Amino acid sequence: MIGWENIFKQIQTDDLNINPFKLIGDEWFLLTAGNRNSFNTMTASWGTMGEFWNKPVAICFIRPNRHTYEFAEESDVFSLSFVGNENKDILRFCGSKSGRDTDKIKETGLKPVILKNEGVSFEQAHLVIECRKIYFDDIKPVFIIPDNIDDSIYPNKDYHRMYIGEVIGVYKK
Repeated sequence: MIGWENIFKQIQTDDLNINPFKLIGDEWFLLTAGNRNSFNTMTASWGTMGEFWNKPVAICFIRPNRHTYEFAEESDVFSLSFVGNENKDILRFCGSKSGRDTDKIKETGLKPVILKNEGVSFEQAHLVIECRKIYFDDIKPVFIIPDNIDDSIYPNKDYHRMYIGEVIGVYKK
């Protein structure tokens, strides 16, 4: 694995000029947890960015049946890697196959990169948000919106765990 300095330029969160709704909702991202020796990545399209406890944060969600969940539980650091719509095939693959059964790195050609704070990303990314886990909680079935979320999103009652991560590194190509 190569280091981030050979691929990315680190920028400040204040210099990040993005539309998070478009970036997260339309482009999606690879959510990666673990370390250089053992990690897993999955595709995600739910998340948010903002400020919490006077810190810049990214918030993401993982169902407990996902392989990445185990890594997120064990690791202090996770990353959000935006690989662009030109890599939707990678995103679709990583969103439909489990790392328990498939070597996603080998199958997709992803090239792992070790970030400044030991998170893992990929050379294919154009933007990476590296986070340190500062809070987590499970989604609880107390929905106040009328869309019947519990039946449509959670028919198996496998509620996501929410991870709030302090942004500790932002990397761009």
